[in-house]
Amino acid sequence: MKKNLLLLFFFLAYISYSQINTNNIEIVRDSFGVPHIFGKTDEETAFGLAWAHAEDDFQTIQKTFLPAKSLSGNKIGQDGLFLDYAVELLRCRDVAKREIKNLSPKVKKVISGYIEGLNAYANKYPKKVLVKNSFPINMIDYLTGYNLILHLFSDTGDVLDRLLSNNIDPIENLNGVNEIKNDIGSNAFAFSSKKTLDGKTYLNINTHQPLEGPFSWYEAHLISEEGWNMLGGLFPGTPFPTIGTNENLGWTHTYNYPDLVDIYQLEINSNNENQYKYDEKWIDFEKKDIILYVKIFLGIKKKIKKTVLWSNYGPVIKNDKGYFSFYTPTLNNISSVEQWYKMNKAKNFNQFESALKLMGIPRFNIVYADKKDNIFYMSNARLPIRNKENDWTKLLLGNTSSLKLIAHHPYEDLPKLLNPKSGYLFNTNNSPFNSTHSSENLRENDYISTFSFREKENNRSIRFMELIKNYDKISYEDFQKIKYDQKYPDSLVYSYFDLNNFFSLDKEKYPEYKKLISLIQNWNREGDINNIGAAQWRIYYKFIHDVLKEKKYQKKDSFKEEYHIEAMKRTQKYLKKHFGGLNIRLGDFQRHTRGNMNFPVSGLNDMIAPSEVGGYKKGRVRAVSGESYIMLIRYSNEKIEIETVTPYGNSNNPKSKHYTDQMRMYINKTRKKMTLNKEEIYNNAIRIYNPK
Repeated sequence: MKKNLLLLFFFLAYISYSQINTNNIEIVRDSFGVPHIFGKTDEETAFGLAWAHAEDDFQTIQKTFLPAKSLSGNKIGQDGLFLDYAVELLRCRDVAKREIKNLSPKVKKVISGYIEGLNAYANKYPKKVLVKNSFPINMIDYLTGYNLILHLFSDTGDVLDRLLSNNIDPIENLNGVNEIKNDIGSNAFAFSSKKTLDGKTYLNINTHQPLEGPFSWYEAHLISEEGWNMLGGLFPGTPFPTIGTNENLGWTHTYNYPDLVDIYQLEINSNNENQYKYDEKWIDFEKKDIILYVKIFLGIKKKIKKTVLWSNYGPVIKNDKGYFSFYTPTLNNISSVEQWYKMNKAKNFNQFESALKLMGIPRFNIVYADKKDNIFYMSNARLPIRNKENDWTKLLLGNTSSLKLIAHHPYEDLPKLLNPKSGYLFNTNNSPFNSTHSSENLRENDYISTFSFREKENNRSIRFMELIKNYDKISYEDFQKIKYDQKYPDSLVYSYFDLNNFFSLDKEKYPEYKKLISLIQNWNREGDINNIGAAQWRIYYKFIHDVLKEKKYQKKDSFKEEYHIEAMKRTQKYLKKHFGGLNIRLGDFQRHTRGNMNFPVSGLNDMIAPSEVGGYKKGRVRAVSGESYIMLIRYSNEKIEIETVTPYGNSNNPKSKHYTDQMRMYINKTRKKMTLNKEEIYNNAIRIYNPK
């Protein structure tokens, strides 16, 4: 009887959030296909977003939520199987069921509206559904998938990779892990009127994500009669923008690198491998048997049986080196959806700061600006409160309850800076203790040591500092020049390995490679498409990393000249094979491609305006990540001026004209003008319709 009453309660609760009247929703498409979605309520607007985004990229949205129903392996194969396994190991569904009670009724209505929009679209277009029985999804399915996405932003994926691949040393051999080896980047610059010639407040939103796939940006504008008016970028499956601007304020995120995850080596009972030591007692693992399915070929699926383990610290992985458990705050957190929604709705800095105090977003720097001329920087993270007696950057011996992590640091504990006298703030994934003029920077010694920030400086931060010192005040044209800068700093510092000694090589010692060495040594360190030297450097850079990996080189080792020469040998062979000679331009080598569009593209790794590349054809490469969404904003009392561009277009449908219609702007470093004004949007609309 109680079970039936509980089921009835959940059914009625779901129905109460599912009363969307689509007649109240209008999707207004502009000339670039960007949806401006108008609803009477926020939940109606969220329904419209789900429908519009599904029209443009239903496949990617679906793939976001397949793991929530253990269906990803069915569709994707081994990679999908890993995601299905991760949902079980990390107890994402349990987290969703437990933490849903902490979401406000309003945000649950917004999520429900979004879910209803997806279900309605799947119901109308069943042939577009990738996997049978994947729809409809409910609130718990949605939040299960959402929790998994948060894990992928919280270093959990990296920890799982290390443990499952045996890439972790036993405790007696492990050194502290303080070095970042991650190519994810982003830029954020904010300038107050103190620093601008026109007296306006500038914000550069410029994240460097993949250009395609589940972590690529989709642009949308949400408006409701409940005071929602937000334009920005969101990932597939997100019910609202997570970066962008409303009528009063805007913000962006960049990756930061505090110590988010703690790993424990467990001591196992030699007489019973199902037990581990905890407070001088042998404790049984929590065990759950699961069944997963993986696609092999031609629709044939293989049944996989696995057992997942948990300790008092969190999930457990057994590998060739022992039993390891780990803790991440995302094991008990879905509240970022509440926080981002409140950031969307904030009207001023006080309301925005109130949203930040929820501390639900697992990581990310925040750079903010508003029409009242406030600029703000914060190195945000959901960090456990750890005792200072242990070195939490190292593998811990997990045998005592004193190491179990429960509470998290509040907003007040984290590095943040509001309205510096210098008039500017910046972050390029560099240290949180270098975000403005050196005279006003935060000091690391003032913050808790167990945060263990791993960021140092990078090419982009050093180059930004070189540029900004040239300006007492900047114009909007200067702002754009800084944002699109493609020159390495004078020191040519690289994040992982110092390769500067290449430029002092004696080329006369190596006549076979003299011309190639000269091309790179005489290079002006810029990354425009006509540059000669940049392509040669990019190819060498790839090969030198291959060589160093083969030699198992560590920073503490001496860097041998022979490494450069081996990379030169491979670079020269590559250039002659694919291009017939050494003198090629960067644009001949790297391309920006989609469909039948193929353009030369500028930028190198870790430039302020970078291009990260992957394999293409005939020796060429194509841009795969980098300038993934650009929004430049000028705030003043009179108006807000917004310009944006995406790498390809706002649709992932190859048959749509919006599949490639922003590519030329993107490579030419221009943008489209956007507005938050309803009348202007309707006057310039290309199509207006209800989601039915």
